Amino acid sequence: MSLDEHAEELASDLGADRAEVRQKLEKMAEYNVPIEEARQSVRRDYGDTTEQAPTKDLGEVSTGDGSVGVTVRVLSVGKRSIQYNGERQVIFEGELADETGKISYTAWEDFGLEPGETVRIGNADVREWEGEPELNLGGSTDIERVEESLQVPHEIGGDATLAALDPGDRGVAVEVQVLECESKVIDGRDGETEILSGVLADETTRLPFTDWEPRPELSEGASVRIENAFVREFRGAPSVHVSEFSTVTPLEGGVEVADSAPRHSIGAAVETGGLFDVELVGNVVAVRDGSGLIERCPDCGRVVQGGQCRTHGAVDGVDDLRVKAILDDGTGAVTVVLDEERTAEIYGGGVETAREHARDAMDREVVADAIAEELVGRVFRVRGSLSVDDFGATLDAATFEPVERSPADRARDLLAEVGR
Repeated sequence: MSLDEHAEELASDLGADRAEVRQKLEKMAEYNVPIEEARQSVRRDYGDTTEQAPTKDLGEVSTGDGSVGVTVRVLSVGKRSIQYNGERQVIFEGELADETGKISYTAWEDFGLEPGETVRIGNADVREWEGEPELNLGGSTDIERVEESLQVPHEIGGDATLAALDPGDRGVAVEVQVLECESKVIDGRDGETEILSGVLADETTRLPFTDWEPRPELSEGASVRIENAFVREFRGAPSVHVSEFSTVTPLEGGVEVADSAPRHSIGAAVETGGLFDVELVGNVVAVRDGSGLIERCPDCGRVVQGGQCRTHGAVDGVDDLRVKAILDDGTGAVTVVLDEERTAEIYGGGVETAREHARDAMDREVVADAIAEELVGRVFRVRGSLSVDDFGATLDAATFEPVERSPADRARDLLAEVGR
């Protein structure tokens, strides 16, 4: 049906002016409000509530639903501003739950929701968010408080450890220590914008963060409680975002930080799609091309091949050291990238030593060959940031340590290989 046909039908049912009804529908269409939700909103404007959405348990809600009614417990409430149709819009968001499951929500107006309360929600629009259903609460939505508290198998409030966070989480609260913090100026939605970025840590892991309203409380070494944060994806891993509506409170006594990263098998780590802080152990089975003495573009830092930078064309490359090693533990493989400092430790010298070595041999590849002799066939423990894309899995190493294995361990590995 066209907008005119919807307006004609509604005006006839409601005994209302057709032009006025069409104007209401047209205004909501400008904001991409689904037509069924718009129809319900118009009916409510005229005091008609006959067109109500079906009531469902959260476990039954799917992305194919238009709108639903649910009775739920509010788990968390967050608040932030977004750019919507060229205008800044304040939204409320978080999670709801019942006995059958939980679901994210976005409220386009302030319904006064509070964590822990039980509410009956009518005419909530269902939309898809990252492949999952999400409830959108708008002008046609009814909110009714329920006195009897609904018991749900989920924690009330947004408190979480860093390891428990996932991209898409909203209204979360974390108690963390700021490990790294720096001020940056970026080209934001309102022009040049100053932000803070760095690394947070708690007893479970480390994650990157961005503060869009730079706060002095977020200084290196500080322990703080951050409330009403939201989580986005950064290179496949969660990233904590602190908005203008977030609160940051200093904590006395400090926050304990884990000395080691969460350890995974390589296969399990790659399956996650990305981890900001992870420890892997495996055998270096090869050193890839592009290792050893390389050249980088003086402007952008990209690797130069044949005197050509992909961005800046012909350039005079700057010498650097790098290793790209294949680490394998039997469950999967990952490319471990070592920077100049860690490569120099393995090679036994810096760029100047490598340059002299290559000059004497009249072959730059001798540096990569020497590094391969040191690495291939040995077991290493690696900690760093894992990203996974169409080109495979890559771990940017923060630490890279050999694991000395006993003769008994090596014998067991050999027997396991023979038995395959």
